[in-house]
Amino acid sequence: MSPLRRLSLRVEQVRELSALADVGEIARRYFAMNAFDGVLTIIGVLVGSYTAGIADARIVLTTGFATSLAMGVSGLWGAALTESAERKRSLNELEQATLCDLGDTRLARAGRVAVVIVTLADALAPVAASALVLMPLLLAPALGGIRASYFAALGVGLGTLFGLGMFLGRISRSNLALSGLKTVSAGLVSILVGLALHPAAG
Repeated sequence: MSPLRRLSLRVEQVRELSALADVGEIARRYFAMNAFDGVLTIIGVLVGSYTAGIADARIVLTTGFATSLAMGVSGLWGAALTESAERKRSLNELEQATLCDLGDTRLARAGRVAVVIVTLADALAPVAASALVLMPLLLAPALGGIRASYFAALGVGLGTLFGLGMFLGRISRSNLALSGLKTVSAGLVSILVGLALHPAAG
């Protein structure tokens, strides 16, 4: 059997086990929730850096990426431990009800696949969303300076929040624009709170 064929079979097995574990909805929820957290956190970093007068993009990038990686590590550990515990408890309850050892069944394997998928979604979402928002800081010279990069990054952040809102609106089959505006409002509140804290800090 060719390596490509083995890979195709492996992917198909993972898809079947994912469907058995009903992991799609959980992974979507984790991804949207943590991407939302990641964007709002980086918006806070941007506003704080701007009001503090930081004019070196490298400092903002280092702070932003370090923060997003910490969120990713937190998501990795948190989701792995939480989802493993939930899946193990469900399997144990089923074993007690059926008086059977289910440790080597498709159901058990589906649970392990679910843990991996949910953990990856939880860990990667804030890192990917944060990297997207920070992208204008990498392009500071091309954008005409750090000030323009701050505004561009905040614009990307609000745009990303709007996209996440539309994604959630699509899941709930509600008004996409209204759903997007709801998530954007959280970003605007974060910006206003960050700006309001500046005079107090001074």
